[in-house]
Amino acid sequence: MTSKRIVLHFPQRLVNQPIVSDLVRRYGLEFSILKAYVTPDEEGLLVLEITGTQQACEQGQEYLASVGVSVQPLSQDVLRNDERCTHCGACIPLCPTGALSVVRPEMTIKFDNEKCIACELCIKACPTRAMELHF
Repeated sequence: MTSKRIVLHFPQRLVNQPIVSDLVRRYGLEFSILKAYVTPDEEGLLVLEITGTQQACEQGQEYLASVGVSVQPLSQDVLRNDERCTHCGACIPLCPTGALSVVRPEMTIKFDNEKCIACELCIKACPTRAMELHF
């Protein structure tokens, strides 16, 4: 089994179509929605982690492209600048995946990049701008 994080861009004409459910039905893929957004113009952005065989993941991505969904790998990462971080904890309650946590008794902030879904909430909350987005 393999897992891939991908970003899907849906044109307006596809926003109401059951495209992601087709991935499950046709290719036996499992998915986790990491981030979803629909613009005022009703174009969709969906960050998914898909899990399945290598072949099923490739076929699923080919299917998405064939119906008009733009597919790209999740190529942005949130990184912490350790020199800037003051371990204030402002980021912790906002993180939906638990990628940020307190290490006790040191009271320092631990950042687990593997759990991060690049939702960018920590970037907005960080008063010292220690959390940074890298492409």
